[in-house]
Amino acid sequence: MTVAKARLKPDKTVGEKVDDASITARVKITLLYHRSTSALNTKVKTKNGVVTLGGKAKNAAEKGLATKLVNDVKGVKCVNNLMTIK
Repeated sequence: MTVAKARLKPDKTVGEKVDDASITARVKITLLYHRSTSALNTKVKTKNGVVTLGGKAKNAAEKGLATKLVNDVKGVKCVNNLMTIK
């Protein structure tokens, strides 16, 4: 008699898994596309789905908008916005 190993269902399929590099790319494109944010002045780092923003924002509204836009990117678990205001 042989016992087959139980197969665990993966959390995500290969197609659904979003890695940090692709999240960073999507965040940069999102910030570049929106005309009220300055992607050129924004530094983006992603680790395990947690995005950290750095750099300079023109004002508090731009900083807040960047946080909102990044939160809406697929695969982002959390946003740490460390941007400073000029």
